[in-house]
Amino acid sequence: MIEDSHPLTVTESPGLVRVQLGRLSRGEGGSLQEAADDLIRRLLLLVIAFRSSGFTPSCELPPDLETMNFLYELGEIAAAGGDIRARVFG
Repeated sequence: MIEDSHPLTVTESPGLVRVQLGRLSRGEGGSLQEAADDLIRRLLLLVIAFRSSGFTPSCELPPDLETMNFLYELGEIAAAGGDIRARVFG
């Protein structure tokens, strides 16, 4: 897991579990497994967009290098055919 800036939290309400990775992404489902799967799916979509379009930081706001490195690392794992779950939840 990416340590301080994107803590992993789990919240539950009747019929809904939410797994949140800081402000980066979240997953929702009827069970913890479904919410985790949704989070991974959403992260992979984010990583694919990040890798395909690149990223141009704003002059007014410095880039979050820790997040960019994390997304790059997830992209490398996925591109090699690996499972990003261990990196996200490990």
